[in-house]
Amino acid sequence: MEAVPRMPMIWLDLKEAGEFAFNAAVKKSAVSVPRDFEGCSTLRKYLGQLHFLQSRIPMGQGQDAAVPVTWTEIFSGKAVTHEDIKYEQACVLYNLGALHSMLGAMDKRVSEECAAGAFTYLRDHFPHSYSVDMSHQILSLNINLMLGQAQECLLEKSMLDNRKSFLVARISAQVVDYYKEACRALENSETASLLGKIQKDWKKLVQMKIYYFAAVAHLHMGKQAEEQQKFGERVIYFQSALDKLNEAIKLAKGQPETVQEALRFAMDVIGGKYNSAKKDNDFIYHEAVPALDTLQSVKGAPLVKALPVNPTDPAVTGPDIFAKLVPMAAHEASSLYSEEKAKLLRDVMAKIEAKNEVLDQFMDSMQLDPETVDNLDMYNHIPPVLMEKCAALSVRPDTVRNLVQSMQVLSGVFTDVEASLKEIRDLLEEDEAQERKLQELLGRVPPAPGSPPGLAEVSKECSKYLELHEKASFTNTELHRAMNLHLGNLRLLGGPLEQVRAALPTPTLSEDDKQVLQNLKRILAKVQEMRDQRMSLEQQLREMIQKDDITTSLVTTDRSEMKKLFEEQLKKYDQLKVYLEQNLAAQENVLKALTDANVKYAAVRKALAEVEHKWNTTVQTLVASYEAYEDLMKKSQEGKDFYTDLEGKAAKLLERARAACQASEAHRQQLLERELKKQPPPRPTAPKPPLQKKALDEAGGPEAAELGSLVLLDASLKGKQRMNKQNFLQAQPGEGLRAPRPSDDPLSMLDPLWTLNKA
Repeated sequence: MEAVPRMPMIWLDLKEAGEFAFNAAVKKSAVSVPRDFEGCSTLRKYLGQLHFLQSRIPMGQGQDAAVPVTWTEIFSGKAVTHEDIKYEQACVLYNLGALHSMLGAMDKRVSEECAAGAFTYLRDHFPHSYSVDMSHQILSLNINLMLGQAQECLLEKSMLDNRKSFLVARISAQVVDYYKEACRALENSETASLLGKIQKDWKKLVQMKIYYFAAVAHLHMGKQAEEQQKFGERVIYFQSALDKLNEAIKLAKGQPETVQEALRFAMDVIGGKYNSAKKDNDFIYHEAVPALDTLQSVKGAPLVKALPVNPTDPAVTGPDIFAKLVPMAAHEASSLYSEEKAKLLRDVMAKIEAKNEVLDQFMDSMQLDPETVDNLDMYNHIPPVLMEKCAALSVRPDTVRNLVQSMQVLSGVFTDVEASLKEIRDLLEEDEAQERKLQELLGRVPPAPGSPPGLAEVSKECSKYLELHEKASFTNTELHRAMNLHLGNLRLLGGPLEQVRAALPTPTLSEDDKQVLQNLKRILAKVQEMRDQRMSLEQQLREMIQKDDITTSLVTTDRSEMKKLFEEQLKKYDQLKVYLEQNLAAQENVLKALTDANVKYAAVRKALAEVEHKWNTTVQTLVASYEAYEDLMKKSQEGKDFYTDLEGKAAKLLERARAACQASEAHRQQLLERELKKQPPPRPTAPKPPLQKKALDEAGGPEAAELGSLVLLDASLKGKQRMNKQNFLQAQPGEGLRAPRPSDDPLSMLDPLWTLNKA
């Protein structure tokens, strides 16, 4: 990924200056700076000199020397005027951050941290009411955007330097974290209204980048798994990277070609990695592929920070041009006092952040959401998704009947096809049986020449249709099973809403259970109240520190009294500190009470979770049945079309089978007659008087035996010759055959044998 094309970055427009009764030459050089690092240096110098001026002359809001200051607001283009020199400082500081963002978005990409530092200082040290583009929300958004882009620059360098995969993954994950913070700000309705038209474009780009850099993070986690020979983990990380990249591609519609090029490059890399890893694991390593949520999440590594801004740094501001106007001691004292305030704020914030971290971890472990701790209200209503399905079926009352009728028609056609194929098979089997009987009767396989064609083709086609029918039979069975599965649900959805509501599970809670719930909700409300109060006190402290300016007092205070003045001035924060200490101390008791309440809530929670699971399952099942209706109708129609076609083919094949079997039967009859004609004629003998069977037996000798054999042979042959289809099919080997009558036999030479046999 080290050669991946760069993603574009967001940069901010500079504000335009208006009226300010200050030296024209100084003003011009400050508001018309070149768009390069020299321009940044000029703005820093001007900012420092304004600070020096403000510390000596009362030019703040409401002070004696205040003059109008006008700047154009970025988003609306309106001119905004305040009689406050700090407004001039704030606008210059904003332009310093905007210019750094512009330079950072260029090829070198080395200025994003400076931009974040400028916006952070502006947010923390100046009022937010000057103009919309310097509101707290907008500045926080700008800070997160700049930090995210600074971390993005670091990520590019890390990939070019071939840093370790795990480190690159953590750097990329932090890019995602910064952009998520920025995205939350962009999704805020108040921020969106402030930004106007550019909000949508920024949001689309940031959302796309979130998925893109998440894909990069998981790509490098997969590479680390590869280095550790964890081939199952490698597959799931590469698969996750591919999924996230596909989401980024969806969100990249309308983005410039540079974005599309970067995404295509990433797809080539990640797609190739995933396909190779999956193939290797499937055919070589055979490791189980774990679920992604079972693996340790990638924790971001924030390796960039907002560079601090010191407006009085002489290395930046140059010599103080107002040094003779106000004693430097007063300025130095003011800086020292500012440091005391910053120290106080750092100490308080360290305590707040420590308690917040404990509280967040505790609440995460409890997995308690005050808004959903009891979701009893949801059981009083049919969910909208289900109401939508019920409404759709209410205007289609024939849904169930149409489905049943369609399946009945399908069953009828199915049965007809099955009957036709069975009859064809029976005809073929019967023909085979007759062939075997003929072979047994003649004692050999009948000669092939002259056999009727068509039976082999009929048999082959019958086998093919039977195979198709057997396969389709399974599908038909599954279709009927699916219909029976969804039919009851469709009837329920098409019925009265009271029946639908009654079909949904509802929890049954005792009075004790309800009391446990109420107690838990009360304590959770206390937790939220504690959070809100803590945030409010913190905000009050910040605002109080920001407004605390004792420069006027310092100018008139002796240097030896400075420390005492600081102590007196800092006492104004004691009351807020006490409130904060009480708030922080109360956390332990609140969490203990919450722990006890949660223990009692465990059984109720389990019961509610089970009912909710059943409720969700029931809703999903009913919705699935509705959505399956169209599919069932479609498949039913496809089945009818298939079997109608097969029925026509089977009917034609049945006709061919009948004709072929009849031809085969005629062929066997011809064979039989041919065999009879091949028998040699018996020797003629003188007529003798009729003999009884007993006389023949007594005569004995070879002549009598020969005569008896001829009689039996002749009777057998003539019986075969006379046999019609019905007698032939019923004859069995070894059974006696009826002696022929002279009128039946076309061979006149066998007439004496007929008389002898009859006698």
